Formats: sequence, structure tokens, C-alpha cells
Amino acid sequence: MRTIGLIGGMSWESTAIYYRLANEMVRERLGGLHSARIVMTSVDFAEVEELQASGRWDRAGELLATEAARLEAAGADFLVLCTNTMHKVADAIDVATKIPLLHLGDVTADAVRSAGLDRVALLGTAFTMSQDFYRGRLESHGLEVLVPDEAEQAVVHRVIYDELCRGVVLTDSRRAYVDIVDRLVARGAQGVILGCTEIELLLSPEDLDVPSFPTTRLHVEAAVHQALVGRNRR
Repeated sequence: MRTIGLIGGMSWESTAIYYRLANEMVRERLGGLHSARIVMTSVDFAEVEELQASGRWDRAGELLATEAARLEAAGADFLVLCTNTMHKVADAIDVATKIPLLHLGDVTADAVRSAGLDRVALLGTAFTMSQDFYRGRLESHGLEVLVPDEAEQAVVHRVIYDELCRGVVLTDSRRAYVDIVDRLVARGAQGVILGCTEIELLLSPEDLDVPSFPTTRLHVEAAVHQALVGRNRR
């Protein structure tokens, strides 16, 4: 079994889901007392959020690149960055390590295309929704990506940082998200990407009238597959 390197803490709420799902999925596939081989680092999200807010992405990239190198030294065979937004600095991680990064944008795009869809809504942080680093990655796979308008983006972003990253899940916020998705569907979205790992704390497939793509679960499924494909080599 290959060793998964998790770069977590952004936020720890969603990183805990990554860890739990990875172990559950390995147990489901191998049975018995099997669990995932994982090395993990968890950063202080307050430091990362400050760098995000001040636009110091280069410094954020350096920080996560350092953590990635530590995971490589600890024996990770490949890396999983447990956040959508910080894929903005994926290139810095690639440069700092010799092991591959399982890019969340690629995993998500593959799932959307496999479902037969080509026009999807994207919910996430304001950075993820408004900037090209993530949308462009999805579009490079032939997808058309729709995002909320500026006011709606502000709502989605606020709920993520002020509520979900703090473990707060409110019914009113769920209703607001569903209303935003409904408006995106009216604009032609065939499905919706839950493009922030914390959104899965708030929305489930039952809340929506179109297919949803939970990026945390998709990312972990891809990581477990990659870990087990080479399991007989060790």
C-alpha cells in the first residue's frame, strides 16, 4: 500500500473528514483491520487565512511547500492538499517535491465528465469562485463553469469562514446556499461542484435538485485508489 501525504488544517474540520474517509474506504476495500497508510501535517489555519486576506500568496506557497517537503521526507508516496482554495499555490508544492500532487481540480473534472455533464456551477471561497487557478483547471477539461454573482459569492464566502470553518452549521445558511444553487441551475447549470471542503458539512445530495460533486469525498476516493493500485509493490 502506498503512503498518502495529507497537507491539512485548512480547516481542520474538513481535514478530519479526509482522515476518516480514507481509513473507512481502505477498510471497505481490504476488509478486516486494514486502514490507510497516512502521514499528515496540519497547519495553523489562522496564519494561512491571514496570508490569503493580505494577498501574500507567495508566502503561503512557501509555507505549504515546506510542509509538503516534510511529508516527502516522512515517506509519503504522493500528496493530497486538503483544500480547494490553496490549490492556487499547487505549483509551489510541485517545485518543492519529487512526489506527485493529486490535484483536486483534475479529480473533480474527471467526476463531472464521467457523469456526462459539461456545464456546472461552482461554489467555494471567493478566491476559488472568482479567480482562474481553479476555474481554469476545470475549463481545461472542457467544462463550462458558472459561478454566483458578486453578492452571492460574498454570502457563500462568509458562511465558509465565519461558520463552517468554525464547526457551525446553520439551517438558514443551508437555505441560502440552496437558493443560490437554484438560481445557477436556472442559468443552465447541470450540476454543482461543492468546491470548498467545508461545504460538505452544510449540503448533502438530498438538499439539491441536480447532481452534486463533493470534492472532499471525490479527492479521498482518488487518493485511496492511487494508494491501493500499488499496494502489492511493498
